[in-house]
Amino acid sequence: MITADQLLAHAVGDYLIQSHWMATAKTNSSWAALAHATSYTLPFVVLTRSPGALATICITHFIIDRWRLARVVCWAKNWLSPAGYLPWSMCKATGYPPETPPWLAVWLMIVADNTLHILINGAAIKWMP
Repeated sequence: MITADQLLAHAVGDYLIQSHWMATAKTNSSWAALAHATSYTLPFVVLTRSPGALATICITHFIIDRWRLARVVCWAKNWLSPAGYLPWSMCKATGYPPETPPWLAVWLMIVADNTLHILINGAAIKWMP
């Protein structure tokens, strides 16, 4: 389901094409998030011509990045852990407790974000006509 080509398209779209403006404004501006999601999707045209797959990649990328949903995934997995429940209000910045070193919390959230995108992209390319 996941290929090296898909990982490369993800890296190009999320890191090489994304401007500083997109990266810093996409969680506060739907316009910036849409610009990023659209430009992010462009490298995937090399991998698929499926309108459904490309739309799925673009729309889910917009939603995940605009509302920084990776932090919700991080919070939910930590909430389900044996360590216990921490309210969202304490973890809403990254999904991790405040005592987590900031550099670590941010990188773990970035890894979760990338994983979400890669899984969705792979599924869309494989199963959407």
